[in-house]
Amino acid sequence: MDTVKSPSENKDDREQSSASLSFMDRLRKVKTTRWIRFGIVSAIYIFWVILMGNPWLLFFWLILADIYITGFVPWGWWKKHTGLTRSLMAWVDAIVYALVLIYFVFAFIGQQYEIPSSSLEKTLLVGDRLWVDKATFGARVPQTPIHFPLAQHTMPILGTKSYLDQPQLEYHRLPGLRSIERGDIVVFNYPQGDTVATKIPNPDYYQISYELRKNGVGNPLEYIKSNPQMFGEVVVRPVDRRENYVKRTIGLPGERIRISNDSIYINGVAIKEPADVQYNYIVPVSKAIPAEKWKQLGVRLEDVANGPETAQLLGFKFYDIPLTASMKAEIEKWPEVNGPLTRERESGMYDLGNVWPLGNDYGWTRDNMGEFWIPKRGVTLHLTPENYPLYERAIRTYEGNDLKMTADGKIFINGKETEYYTFKMDYYWMQGDNRDRSADSRYWGFVPEDHIVGEPVFVIISMDQDKSLSEGKIRWDRIFKKPNPDGKL
Repeated sequence: MDTVKSPSENKDDREQSSASLSFMDRLRKVKTTRWIRFGIVSAIYIFWVILMGNPWLLFFWLILADIYITGFVPWGWWKKHTGLTRSLMAWVDAIVYALVLIYFVFAFIGQQYEIPSSSLEKTLLVGDRLWVDKATFGARVPQTPIHFPLAQHTMPILGTKSYLDQPQLEYHRLPGLRSIERGDIVVFNYPQGDTVATKIPNPDYYQISYELRKNGVGNPLEYIKSNPQMFGEVVVRPVDRRENYVKRTIGLPGERIRISNDSIYINGVAIKEPADVQYNYIVPVSKAIPAEKWKQLGVRLEDVANGPETAQLLGFKFYDIPLTASMKAEIEKWPEVNGPLTRERESGMYDLGNVWPLGNDYGWTRDNMGEFWIPKRGVTLHLTPENYPLYERAIRTYEGNDLKMTADGKIFINGKETEYYTFKMDYYWMQGDNRDRSADSRYWGFVPEDHIVGEPVFVIISMDQDKSLSEGKIRWDRIFKKPNPDGKL
């Protein structure tokens, strides 16, 4: 007597039959069109592995082979279910694919970045949200590969780390379209962001430690750790999980740089300043200047907070304001101004701290530094006790060597006495256009090439912090604008 099986029993039989197929049977069952698609995907993936320079990634090609060809792992098991399980897994599947896509876009193509400070005013404004292209200078392979793609180092709301410390990959960069040139605006990871006191990210850990030593604290790290209510937790971050900074490229690898009375000299020749470079000026006034007048000139209200209303308590009336040359010329015509505008230099209200290199008295200030050489990959430097402070962080921290100098001036690298060192990376000198209110290379030195993130290419949207929506908070004229070589938008 023949029996009739139910649809569910037939389905179980098919699954059992599929599971019992041999490897060769599975290959014979694959359609020609699927082989073609698998071949195209494999070619793209292998090319990507070659660019990445990591043969271990070929292991994941086996997953592609199973998805397209062999089917040993039931990747789409949830599609055989109905109801809540299918709906829930459909959402999970879509979210995972979206996160993977975002990960690859942010890692190898570009990502958005918001301007938090005025260091590049008027080229880039506070509130500009930029699209940063990573392909132009060559996308950097993630050194911390396991991380949440929508958070730099801390998960929003949760406050936990957004990455796993291990594994850590060696620095490698994909081929770029061109190298960094002078005048380029560049986004990079903060060089001194390797160690962070979470409650006081600015000034950074090294500035804090330097000040503590000056005040007689013998072990700044232990002091900071023993005062978590003040400093928070001390954390160590890998290169690509450090804070993002944006500055203008001033000095290139292999060049000699000197700063004299604000003018920058490269290889002995003064370079042109950006079109809208700003310097701080003391503006003496007979009475307070209305906020609206400052706003019309293009001065941020945050920059006029130290005006006469506050200063008169100390017995004098002035504004300490960052101004471009054209803004300065306009202010000099205002009836409220009762004297010449003078430059506010290092001793002024906006002294940003000790200049680089910390703890070494070269007699430098932020507007008078150098002359010194910027390290270049493959070039050998003659190390001396005199230039040792300039290059010790690059050799020890950025390039991973055991470096020390004895009391009699002998230099040891990885246990061997030497007077020479050949650099493994290129380095850059970065500064902001708002010269007296920019914490830049003058305070923390060179930017190594492995810290380079990319180049801002256009403004996605721009929000004016001093205005409401009805007053024109959205700067519509800046959307899709891009920085020009002369520094203007």
